[in-house]
Amino acid sequence: MDLVAYAVPFFVLAIVVELVYGLRKGRNTFRLNDSVSSLFLGVLSQARRFVTLGVGGYAYYLVTKYFSLPLLDASHWFTWVLAFVLYDFCYYWLHRMGHERTILWAAHVAHHQSEDYNLTTALRQTSTGFLLGWIFYIPMFLVGVPAEVVVTVGSLNLIYQFWVHTEHIAKLGWYEWLFVTPSNHRVHHAQNDIYLDRNYGGVFILWDRLFGTFQEELDEEPVIFGIRGPLHSWNPVRALTHIYVDMARDSWHAARWSDKLKVWVGRTGWRPDDVAQRYPREKNDLSHFHKYDPRVSTRVSLYAFFQLVAAVLLLNFMEGATLGYWSGVALWALLLATTVVTALWLEGRDVGHMLQLERLRLACFGVLLGAAWQGGAGAGILVSAALYGALNLLFLPLLRDDPGSDPAPLAQ
Repeated sequence: MDLVAYAVPFFVLAIVVELVYGLRKGRNTFRLNDSVSSLFLGVLSQARRFVTLGVGGYAYYLVTKYFSLPLLDASHWFTWVLAFVLYDFCYYWLHRMGHERTILWAAHVAHHQSEDYNLTTALRQTSTGFLLGWIFYIPMFLVGVPAEVVVTVGSLNLIYQFWVHTEHIAKLGWYEWLFVTPSNHRVHHAQNDIYLDRNYGGVFILWDRLFGTFQEELDEEPVIFGIRGPLHSWNPVRALTHIYVDMARDSWHAARWSDKLKVWVGRTGWRPDDVAQRYPREKNDLSHFHKYDPRVSTRVSLYAFFQLVAAVLLLNFMEGATLGYWSGVALWALLLATTVVTALWLEGRDVGHMLQLERLRLACFGVLLGAAWQGGAGAGILVSAALYGALNLLFLPLLRDDPGSDPAPLAQ
């Protein structure tokens, strides 16, 4: 059983509690633009399954049928303990390779792009991890762990990781030696040289201590969150694809055929010498680090929050409805268009251009909604869509008269 859906109310409540606590303590760790960006990526990650047809499930079926040991008894406590520990061991190696090999980093990087560190960062997830991530869990099926047990312990592993994404919890004494905590996971999200590529465990930090990848959080080295090659965008499409695009460009420009291949499978950060010299990339100067933070008006901020709520409600509808494949695709396209256009508003783009994009989005909204309804989405979605469309039309005059935004300034 996938327990993540049952944990969503807890996630929402915990985010609100962290926000209120930070405001009361005078140490707010949230920015609306960054949080909306993270949550949009989380929504798209959950909606991805309505579009993609992954090979992982079929591969697990073949392994279980032809290669696995006899299935373990799902009613025995030992099966669950073994599965929980083995899942985190497999996750450690997936996570580690996700940082050490470019093709896997391309999928994982979205989780690390936030330059803030709060509970919304935990929900900032990739939409492309399904391409190769499944390979690392094959050992679980080889030793005979039943599929339903794998799914359940996997969701428990993910739920555990949620709470460690906060700056408000200090070190936890003896617990730090065995388990992943907010302190040692802050290290993992840092771009400081001393912290880079450390602390990969999901539940157990013990793996890092055993395999030499552990690093303690140091008082004398405050954590700087984010990635070394700055994204400087809230656009979810760019967030999900920019490493793939960089690899494709480097592979195209590389002179040697061996380098064209190594770009994809080599260690993260490696580039052919000739390509690196001709096409240098920007890296953060951590001695003068500034967060990406284009200033926008209150109207734009409220509009972005409105679109976030609408996206979450649409995802909730999708997960509760019985949809045909093409209905799912159409509604996913609606989510994607909404998140991209909203992200561009948050980047402080020209109001005139943005209004044109909004008109195009709303026109496409009608077409895609019709396709979803024809595919079996039901009449309820039409009523909700009419209300949503009306609210959008109310917002547009306010945005048209917006005094404008400033895409340039960066926060300290």
